[in-house]
Amino acid sequence: MGAGFVGFGLALSAASLPAAADTLPVRKAGLWESKTVSAEGNATARQCIDEKTDQMAQGALGAGQCSKRSFVKTSTGYTGETECKIGPISASGTSVITGDFASKVHLDVDTTLTGVPGMKEPVRRKMTIDATYLGPCEAGQSPGDIILPDGKIVKMPQGAGR
Repeated sequence: MGAGFVGFGLALSAASLPAAADTLPVRKAGLWESKTVSAEGNATARQCIDEKTDQMAQGALGAGQCSKRSFVKTSTGYTGETECKIGPISASGTSVITGDFASKVHLDVDTTLTGVPGMKEPVRRKMTIDATYLGPCEAGQSPGDIILPDGKIVKMPQGAGR
């Protein structure tokens, strides 16, 4: 599974999360592993987070490009609804989020994409993301660093949440 799929999956999941105005609980600072499962394939990535970078992960991708970003606390977690524009692509989605945010978080995401280049019909994407706390970030990792399956590290842009 290529880095492009992981990045797109992360963008979709972030677009399916609530806006910063109504944030979810902050995940425990440290190294988290996220396993994404969808019909398009499976991907695993790790991310070193702190409070600021976790808040950015919850709502920064697509921020300002979403006409609707809402969520509601439920007895078991949270439900969310979004309508966002990512370049030429419109994405509307729902999400169900559960977990304790200290050791695990589970997301079920259902997104419909329109305007996908080369696709005449809307594309529906369902994915499940399981994030698990692994422990402290490793030596040399900075908050926001995403470690892709091939070991490549994607650095958060300077000044973004640091």
